Amino acid sequence: SRESLKNLSGIRGKIKIFECDLNQKEEVLKVIREIQPDVIFHLAGQSFPSISFQMPQQTLSTNIFIALNIFEAVRELKIDPVIQVACSSDEYGFVKEDELPIKETNPLRPMSPYAVSKVAVDMLAFQYYQSYQMKTVITRTFNHTGPRASAQTVSPRFAQQIALIEVNKQEPIIKVGNLEAFRDFSDVRDIVKAYYVSVEKCEYGTPYNIGSGVAYQIKEILDILLSFSSVEMRIEQDMALMRPEKVAKIVCDFSKFQSATGWKPTISLKETLKDLLDYYRNETTN
Repeated sequence: SRESLKNLSGIRGKIKIFECDLNQKEEVLKVIREIQPDVIFHLAGQSFPSISFQMPQQTLSTNIFIALNIFEAVRELKIDPVIQVACSSDEYGFVKEDELPIKETNPLRPMSPYAVSKVAVDMLAFQYYQSYQMKTVITRTFNHTGPRASAQTVSPRFAQQIALIEVNKQEPIIKVGNLEAFRDFSDVRDIVKAYYVSVEKCEYGTPYNIGSGVAYQIKEILDILLSFSSVEMRIEQDMALMRPEKVAKIVCDFSKFQSATGWKPTISLKETLKDLLDYYRNETTN
């Protein structure tokens, strides 16, 4: 997106940027023909489960057809890159307590249009490997956050509100959804490293979970962020932030990925959240 291009402005001298509407097959074909990539990291799409309830058709069509356009371009051009396909732990959806921690063999029970779209992309990556021996690496990543993360998701939403309150740009009330759920959080910088090693060491056409292996309560996330601020704030539940799904606890078993790559998370949750809050503090003062 054009917003993504703005965020890359600091490294324009180090990379070459191509603008392309990934929804348009011919545009995708043109760019991939020009680049002739050895590796494709496919992270594009509508990535917010909450928004997918408001825009189910757009979420499904965008996520599925972007992936399809990439796979078809690679097939038609007869090139042979490794394609890392960033799928999601949301594919598991409704998880029973006795299924924790979640392995790749767990049933997929998606509970949002976004999750359904990622199941479809996951299966497309498997199908193109089976049908055309395409080198697809399927990663199912659990919650991750850190600097630059969008305030459409829970931790950055808290951080943004705290930063705004600190400079008197928002009344001292933090709006929250469900604070009782437990989720598996990693630092986005650790996840980037995981994606990098995945294309070198993972088997093609098979899924790998990536996460921390630790479940943190959403309330704990908020409490840690609040501990970094000296300003008094009140917590208020906002029903608009409550997602229409009821999974109390999610935690990742990433042993398959660790065994294949040697990867493990290195950045603590506290460091992640401090860097996240500092990012939003900088954003609110610039």
